[in-house]
Formats: sequence, C-alpha cells, structure tokens
Amino acid sequence: MTVIHRKFAAAIACAALALPLAAVAAGEPKKPVAAQKKKPVAKMAKKERMVIQVSDADSKKWNLALNNAKNVQTDLGADKTEIEIVAYGPGIGMLKADAEVANRIEEAAAAGVKVVACENTMKAQKISRDDMHKNVEYVPAGVVELMRRQQQGYAYIRP
Repeated sequence: MTVIHRKFAAAIACAALALPLAAVAAGEPKKPVAAQKKKPVAKMAKKERMVIQVSDADSKKWNLALNNAKNVQTDLGADKTEIEIVAYGPGIGMLKADAEVANRIEEAAAAGVKVVACENTMKAQKISRDDMHKNVEYVPAGVVELMRRQQQGYAYIRP
C-alpha cells in the first residue's frame, strides 16, 4: 500500500468516525445500538410501611391504633402494606391474652399486621410470654424498634 493509499484509507476511517459525532452535535437523536438495548426489568412494587407506637394502657387508644392499621390496609391494599404496632410501657398490658382488645389483636395479626411487645417492659412488669396473646412477637426494646423502623423509612404514627 502506498503512502497515498494509506492516507486515503486513514481519511475515510476518520470521516466514518466523525459522522456520528457530527449528528450528536447537530442535535439529531442517537440511534440505539443493539448492544445498548436493555431488557425491561420487572419492578417490584414498593410497599407502604407504617409503624404505630402504643404506650398507653387505654383501650380507646389501642382501638384507634388497630383501626388505623385496618384503614390503611383497606385503602392501599393489605398486600401493598407493611404495618407494625409496637407496644411498650403501660401499653404492654393490652397484649396480654385476656386483654380487652385481644380479639382485635387476633384480627390484626390475621390481616398481616405485625404486633410486637417490648421485652424490657415485660421484664420490668414481670410479664412472661405465657401471659401474652399468642400472635404477639417480641423485640428486646420497643423504643429501639421504633427508631430502626423510622430509619428504614416507615411512617411513624402515634394515636
């Protein structure tokens, strides 16, 4: 190949590379390259998350908290929500098996609401797991559970 042929071939290669750049500079839309095409990714539906604090031994507050949970599930769909009720302090007594709201705790748990009791409060009040409703779950510290849930993006509700 002569020097003239090499220069001609180099000029053709440069022109071929410059055309797409000129099109972008001129504002023409970039055509997709097959290697750049992405397959659609199925998105997982983000669940609405809510944590409810109940630290009062008041059945009205407990019923309000349970109503809030039920209303959110009804409005948004139980399958689209994650709801947790955290009980500590004087509110822990409402999670006992013989509490006034025991039947409502049963309904909430059956609907997918997580109801948790603070073990620190249980120790302080000398309450055992045998005293508690069968659907109650446990966390070492109710306040820490509330903090963690808020850090995880849960909406915080206190009726």
